[in-house]
Amino acid sequence: MSLFKQLLIAICLFLALAFTGSFVVSLESSRAQYVNQLRSHAQDAATALGLSLTPQIDDPAMVELMVSSIFDSGYFASIRVIDLASGKVMVERSGIPSEVRVPAWFVDLIGLEPAGGDAIVSRGWQQAARVEVLSHPMFAIAKLWQSALGSLGWLLLCGLLSGVLGALLLRRQLQPLDYMVEQSHAIARREFLSLPELPRTPELRRVVQAMNQMVEKLKALFQEQAERSEKLRAEAYQDGLTGLANRRYFEMQLQARVSGEEQASSGYLLLLRVNDLAGLNQRLGGQRTDQLLREVAEQLRRQCGHYAGINNLISRSRGGEFAVLAPGLVREEAEQLAHNLELELSSLLATGASDVSPVAHIGLASFSPGDAPQALLGLADEALNQAQGLPGRTWACLEKSVAPSIADERHAWHRLLDQALDQGRFRLFFQPVVDSRQPERVLHHKVLARLLDEQGETLAAGRFLPWLERFGWSARLDLLMLDQVLGQMAGHDQALAMNLSAASLNDPRTLSRLLDKLREHAHLAGRLTLEVAEAQLPEHGVLELLARSLRELGFALSVQNFGGRFSMIGNLARLGLAYLKIDGSYIRAIDLEDDKRLFIEAIQRAAHSIDLPLIAERVETAGELRVLREMGIQGAQGQLLGEPKPWA
Repeated sequence: MSLFKQLLIAICLFLALAFTGSFVVSLESSRAQYVNQLRSHAQDAATALGLSLTPQIDDPAMVELMVSSIFDSGYFASIRVIDLASGKVMVERSGIPSEVRVPAWFVDLIGLEPAGGDAIVSRGWQQAARVEVLSHPMFAIAKLWQSALGSLGWLLLCGLLSGVLGALLLRRQLQPLDYMVEQSHAIARREFLSLPELPRTPELRRVVQAMNQMVEKLKALFQEQAERSEKLRAEAYQDGLTGLANRRYFEMQLQARVSGEEQASSGYLLLLRVNDLAGLNQRLGGQRTDQLLREVAEQLRRQCGHYAGINNLISRSRGGEFAVLAPGLVREEAEQLAHNLELELSSLLATGASDVSPVAHIGLASFSPGDAPQALLGLADEALNQAQGLPGRTWACLEKSVAPSIADERHAWHRLLDQALDQGRFRLFFQPVVDSRQPERVLHHKVLARLLDEQGETLAAGRFLPWLERFGWSARLDLLMLDQVLGQMAGHDQALAMNLSAASLNDPRTLSRLLDKLREHAHLAGRLTLEVAEAQLPEHGVLELLARSLRELGFALSVQNFGGRFSMIGNLARLGLAYLKIDGSYIRAIDLEDDKRLFIEAIQRAAHSIDLPLIAERVETAGELRVLREMGIQGAQGQLLGEPKPWA
């Protein structure tokens, strides 16, 4: 029982005891007073009747008339006139007064007995008769009943008012305790809340101050771990001059985006080379040349920002060379990007140069899923060399093979995807996510989408997702997938996790439909986790609303492909996520590359401080799994532990 209920019950019991004691004392006092009144009433009536009968004692009719008159005018049980000489009753009247609405149990409880009085009737100097009067207690009992009802009503009214006021006072005084409970629950959800207004009660004030200090300490520790991890990530994967990703990060992403099974898609690789960097250093000096490189980097950010999904894939590989990995881009978009960069970079002329040669040249090379990264780099480098020999243009584009026209490819994908979404031609594949210490123990299964083409073959998500995003149909796929997943879950008791796109999260109508579907399947709560890719996270307000809505329905939320934006873990900590999935590019060859291991260890320390489980993606070798197990990563997912396949 809560402290609030205990204190409230104690107050109510105390009030009830106090009022009950007061009521009993008042009732007993009234009872004693009424007993005296009854006795006095009977004696007065007997005395008055005796005096009245003295001159009429020898007239029986007058005696009877006077006795009847007295009896009918008061509350008497009986009146008798007894002849003293013979001992016979001369006149007697007895009876019960008119009915009074008093419960029998109250009459028995009061136990008020009739009270009597007597008087002598004289005949001259002789005693002729004796008058005996017995008062009936019903009148006094009726008065006591009315008094009891009044006292009880007042007791209930005072008790009710006291209970309400006491409850309000207690609730106000105990609010800090409720907030402290919320603080503890928030810590479990990786949130850090402090009570800004301290209570006036000294005892509660000290407790709240101690709780606030603990929360601030935990918050500071977590922030320190997050900053340290972000610093390690920046040192390992960020170029210090331009703030772009460095060559190591670019190679990691190139491997994942080109040759990875799930993330691989078609697109273009753009290489940009600043001309004659050594000469610029001699003519302009180091500071001006560095400024020129920063301006080139800023132009890359600005132009690539118009295309979703590639802003985090811009890197400075070395010296004056930059690379942009653009999965999902078609040729016309890649050429437009190169043309825009050509226009913007044309204004960045080397001040003091003897000619007006271009600042940089650009090479474009297309890629498809399964291409070898080194072959792609060679093709892009060849395109860059061609661009340097072209008059009047600073960029060139090479295709690895003869590709269909852009219009034909767009039309074919549009027709295929539209029909597939209408007909539900998507299949669910499942990949186990296991405990890294006990690989035989499955934590949940990750749901992956496969598209059935017109020949009945399945296409991985990396092939069709860029086109879905280009056509604006990602939300349609999410709704279709959720329907299939919820229907599939009815046949087993395993936990699943499925991905949500940014289009669904940023569209209130689609998000509302998704939540309605989950609400209709509330019996599956606790078995389904919705995952959002780090690159597709919406605004924090939308994400927080989604997390709260899912938590109320009993479903969970998590973030996958995490690592590129580690600085945002402070915001993610307040969402009560089920887990974080570390991007597979940081896991590949982690047993051979110490910089990756240091970074993952920093993430693990920060996540462990807020009790947030970590799961590694794309685990492909036993050495990688061994290192993850040593670092304390809770879960693992990848080809080593199970390939995606239909539900058995």
